[in-house]
Amino acid sequence: MMRINKKPSNFYFLLHHCTFFLILFSIIACSERYDNRDKMIFRYNESSGISSLDPAYASGQSTIWPCNLLYNGLVDLDDSLHIIPAIAKSWEISEDGTVYTFTLRNDVFFHDNPFYTFKNKRKVVAKDFVYSFNRIVSPEVASPGAWIFQQVKRDENGQLDVKALNDTTLQIKLNKIFPPFLGILTMKYCSVVPQEAVEYFGKEFRRFPVGTGPFQFQLWEEGVKLVLRKNPYYFEKDDRGRPLPYLDAVAITFIVDKQTGFMEFMKGSLDFMSGIDASYKDALLTKRGELKPEFNGKIEMFTSPYLNTEYLGFVLKEGNVDNPLLDKKVRQAINYGFDRAKMIRYLRNNIGYPGTSGFIPMGMQAFDSEKVKGYDYDQAKALQLLAEAGYPNGKGLPEISLAVSPTYLDLTQYIQHELEQIGIKIKLDVQQAAQQRQMMRSYQLAFFRASWIADYPDAENYLSLFYSKNLQPFGSNYTHYVNADFDRLYEKSQSIIDDSLRNRYYTKMDSLLMADAPVVVLFYDKAIRFTQANVKQLGINPVNMLNLKYTYLTDTK
Repeated sequence: MMRINKKPSNFYFLLHHCTFFLILFSIIACSERYDNRDKMIFRYNESSGISSLDPAYASGQSTIWPCNLLYNGLVDLDDSLHIIPAIAKSWEISEDGTVYTFTLRNDVFFHDNPFYTFKNKRKVVAKDFVYSFNRIVSPEVASPGAWIFQQVKRDENGQLDVKALNDTTLQIKLNKIFPPFLGILTMKYCSVVPQEAVEYFGKEFRRFPVGTGPFQFQLWEEGVKLVLRKNPYYFEKDDRGRPLPYLDAVAITFIVDKQTGFMEFMKGSLDFMSGIDASYKDALLTKRGELKPEFNGKIEMFTSPYLNTEYLGFVLKEGNVDNPLLDKKVRQAINYGFDRAKMIRYLRNNIGYPGTSGFIPMGMQAFDSEKVKGYDYDQAKALQLLAEAGYPNGKGLPEISLAVSPTYLDLTQYIQHELEQIGIKIKLDVQQAAQQRQMMRSYQLAFFRASWIADYPDAENYLSLFYSKNLQPFGSNYTHYVNADFDRLYEKSQSIIDDSLRNRYYTKMDSLLMADAPVVVLFYDKAIRFTQANVKQLGINPVNMLNLKYTYLTDTK
């Protein structure tokens, strides 16, 4: 049984939250340094705001980060993208790859929060996952993550074939083998939540979360500050047996202006800053993408490949005989016609890696720059291909329209200028990002700029964009690429559980894509983080997940 606090009235809500806000503010104001004698409060800014703390709506980085601090799932990823235990301490997969059986820990407990208190510590059991997963696919919840369970069997009532065999054994049955499924379970949508707390708060669960993670909810003044405090009963320990996390609290502010947020970091008011905006990149970085020498010993910079491929896409849908982009040689000429390394160096201060291999990005296990050869800058080869296509030096080639959002205008202007040198004229059609995405999904754009950020750490997530059965309006094949050999390799790869063997098929598929050139790979993104010098063991990873379990602060800045 549990004790449930009274739902907060407006007066009580304001009084309670103001009290906690003032307490935390006084702690922060009274101490500029946090060491073992003071509270270690990790501070960062989220300029885009946070709309929900409910993992059912964890669809963007701003929401995923706090959800990663508040919740756990069955499995997780380490910084090398290996799948590791979380609440599930072990698992088995049936020989046919369709039945997953998880054995759960018996020492994981849900948090209390200021408005919801369990009478006794509430242990997580297998049926909590049955509830949590079915909640994600419920039409009433309308979670953007409902698609993640499309491979799971359902009964006549639409309930997932997810069963609690006992308190510590969970079984999931799939319709057919799908090797990336375990990776999908690392997504924050798959976090466990307690049914009684969700039903108690209803839609307000987004503001009063109850999870199992290393930090628990303390207060949230929307648009002002979110405070999470250390979970004293967290189940994970470090390799010396010490309880995690080390930090006492996490304080998140919501300064919208990125320049102002940058200045707060430079003043030392924030411990951490992710990414770098064009408005201040030259203040921190050299043209080579290195931290300027004057910040040595004051600021630390960390970089890692980030699972994001930036590209230009061609729509290969037959029908428009006057479309020169249906000619593979024209697409290949465009690929050869500009210098990616120069573009990254001068326009992005080397924040990124030139896209001269395949569509699978650097950082993914299946990335192989030796076996998959994309396109380096080769003006002579581009001119040769144009001539072979019937457009010597670009003569007779009509102007090509490229749809782009304002954010990427500088990159496409560079490409426009470079391609003009070989006779390819590009007209930039600048559109708002939402409009461009909508038109891309309906095949209304012959040539468009796009990006693909990994949903889960398996290259299938990238290659599925070119599988013919994923054509729009229901799939993500935005280029309308159709190749029977590619489809055959894709289908074969999805029958192989062994990662290394499956990656061989992914490499063949990636090579086939580059030969057919349905895309122009621009660059593979790079995650970049800055911390104050006293922040230790923050780390960085290819999915740019914020993990603060092992982070601590010293008394030296």
